[in-house]
Amino acid sequence: MQQGQTVSVPSASAAIDRTSALSILARCDELAAHSTLPGGLIKRVYLSNEHRAVNALAAQWMIEAGMRTWQDAAGNQCGRLEGRTPGLPALLLGSHLDTVPSAGRYDGILGVLIGIAAVDRIHASGTELPFALEVVAFGDEEGTRFGRALLGSRALAGTFDRDWLDLSDADGISLSDAYRAFGLDPENLGDAARGSDDLIGYLEAHIEQGPYLEEADQALGIVSSIAGARRFAITVTGKAGHSGTPFDRRHDALAGASEIVTLIERTARDAGLIATVGHLDVFPNAVNVIPGRVELSLDLRAEFDTERDAVFERLSTIMTEICHSRGLTLDIRQTHNAPAVACSPGLREAIAVGIAATGQKDAQLLLSRAGHDGMAVGDLTEIAMLFIRCRGGVSHHPDEHVTAADVASATDAFESAVLSLAGATL
Repeated sequence: MQQGQTVSVPSASAAIDRTSALSILARCDELAAHSTLPGGLIKRVYLSNEHRAVNALAAQWMIEAGMRTWQDAAGNQCGRLEGRTPGLPALLLGSHLDTVPSAGRYDGILGVLIGIAAVDRIHASGTELPFALEVVAFGDEEGTRFGRALLGSRALAGTFDRDWLDLSDADGISLSDAYRAFGLDPENLGDAARGSDDLIGYLEAHIEQGPYLEEADQALGIVSSIAGARRFAITVTGKAGHSGTPFDRRHDALAGASEIVTLIERTARDAGLIATVGHLDVFPNAVNVIPGRVELSLDLRAEFDTERDAVFERLSTIMTEICHSRGLTLDIRQTHNAPAVACSPGLREAIAVGIAATGQKDAQLLLSRAGHDGMAVGDLTEIAMLFIRCRGGVSHHPDEHVTAADVASATDAFESAVLSLAGATL
């Protein structure tokens, strides 16, 4: 663990100002300025100059909150506030600072800042906890640059696959070379891994990627579990030809792929699962040429892995039949597999106590259909998540929106959840 710096917190009143909802939202705006896209759009990827800049800001804010800071061997920015005695296991708080292209300014980022704010308040109050508090700002959750999600949290959990070092970005830069350019040695990635004895749990605050809290007129909710996700690269191959070719002599890859896309939507709807085809490439992509090859993606998610896998097997069988009937070949390659992760009942109860402390009478228990760093951290320790109302349930888009009142409630609830856990472990 690389040693960092700490400073004393001047006063409780200064901490209150830093941790107000308006200050947290202003910090979100400050982080949003670090982007590779023009016109106020946000794109910030792993191991980039923008990543370096937001880590520096997060470290500064962690220091102001009384934490010792370090950047780990995978580029995650970390901070630690000791408990009543040095060296105690830690309750880990956090989320991620990377984004998708044309992102909003709250997905992931808000969770990091609420974690810092909770630590700041507890430190300023002089409360000594029976565990340490740590905040982690993961460098890569989205997988935007190298096509592999959760690189930062996998490194922390000790489940990083060294074969991933050969992954390349759109410019042909390998993940291994990107680490070196960032000032990190890929041979030392194992140093980022934490032991299960180091931690007592992981809490994350995150905007709800769905409309249910808004529909219920509730600011906050509790995540029951994070849906398991599998992703696939699918290639449909036929035969390119002139657009004048009669239909009975065509081997149209796009026509077959289109049938597959509607099959995926129909099957997932009927099964109550989530499925998305978000990528489609057509070759040779000419207006007067029958497509000879189509590459498409499939992202399949469910609360229970067995249900998800059963639907995939059914899809695979029917996709094969579609292609056979059209004289096409089908190739399916899995690119990602993340098992579903159930949130800890004990940690969920702490979040419920935190929500109740804000005056909200009821808290919905909600499935997270989106993936989170907690999926990786769950291999190491128990996890739980607080959901924050987001207008329209919109995320991964510039229209992400939260209110100051909801951010204030979330920060209060998160701090109260930590204190509730402290009371439970006395």
